[in-house]
Amino acid sequence: MGNCLEQEQGFEFLGDRFEAGKRYVRSKSLKALKDKIRQKTKRNCGKSLDFVIDTLNSMLKGWFEYFKHGQRKLFKYLDGFIRRRLRRILCKYNGKSIFGKSKAIHRRWPNIFFAKRGLFTLYEAHVAACQSR
Repeated sequence: MGNCLEQEQGFEFLGDRFEAGKRYVRSKSLKALKDKIRQKTKRNCGKSLDFVIDTLNSMLKGWFEYFKHGQRKLFKYLDGFIRRRLRRILCKYNGKSIFGKSKAIHRRWPNIFFAKRGLFTLYEAHVAACQSR
């Protein structure tokens, strides 16, 4: 019988994967979150950026409370994924092409732009949660 302290010998339970003595967000749970983010950040949604951010924030806060034990790099990755989706909406609103211009688009709408709009940041929430222990 396998031991969950060994690499690739783990089990999944309630959205988590326990392996090698660590706790990870299960890949199926991560895919479900990304699908929900994609659904809320469609480029042709016709909603204002502030509305989209408010809608995302409520979902992200709930997801974070459940999975706040996750690995730090996962939260950083998800924050980048969300901001890329929001930048695509902004490009659509402004009639800009995004093909091959990711650096220019990032400079036009840097991370601080979204922070000022109130976007919930999973990585910063994780850092704060780790410090409060």
